[in-house]
Amino acid sequence: MSDNQLVQSFLEAASQGDVAALQSYVAQGVDLNARNKQKRTAILLAAMNDHYDAVAYLIEAGADIDLQDETCFNPFLFGCVNGKLELVKMMVKANTNVELVTRFGGVGITPASEKGHVEIVHELLTTTDINVNHTNTCGWTPLIEAIILNDGGERQQTIIKMLIEHGANVHMVDKYGVTPLTLARQKGYTEIEQILLEAGAK
Repeated sequence: MSDNQLVQSFLEAASQGDVAALQSYVAQGVDLNARNKQKRTAILLAAMNDHYDAVAYLIEAGADIDLQDETCFNPFLFGCVNGKLELVKMMVKANTNVELVTRFGGVGITPASEKGHVEIVHELLTTTDINVNHTNTCGWTPLIEAIILNDGGERQQTIIKMLIEHGANVHMVDKYGVTPLTLARQKGYTEIEQILLEAGAK
């Protein structure tokens, strides 16, 4: 088997979660961090297909868990965006770099807050030192994303309370100088408005 064939077979085994095959290819000296045309590594392919036994094996084997594909996904950020709590926990335990950003310039808690992934937001706030006030390329903090990019419902209210409890700055404005409180009022989210007022927002 040529080096190229070995890599292709290794990446395919990762996509399918075939741990025995992965072990065989690693024993043959395959590059653990080889990538496909989308710059996806084996551990990212395993993660994207929910093959967590394969993810665990590749972590143990020494794969670089932080390498990002052409859309900025790595296992941790993929998990944060898609609500994969088990995957996020695995990556946090493996000391993933929580400062790496998505293609929109947000850290993992940014899309998790936006999309209403309460459990993942809780995990990140309580087990990592992720920047709760990180500003993405749109000029939005996780708090602002949680307000303006979802439905204002109970999950969003819970996330906003958690963010505030863990240091989210209710006075940090968007790139136009608009406050979180004003944004909540513009959306008509009265429950969120009340949460912000109780936290001292103006």
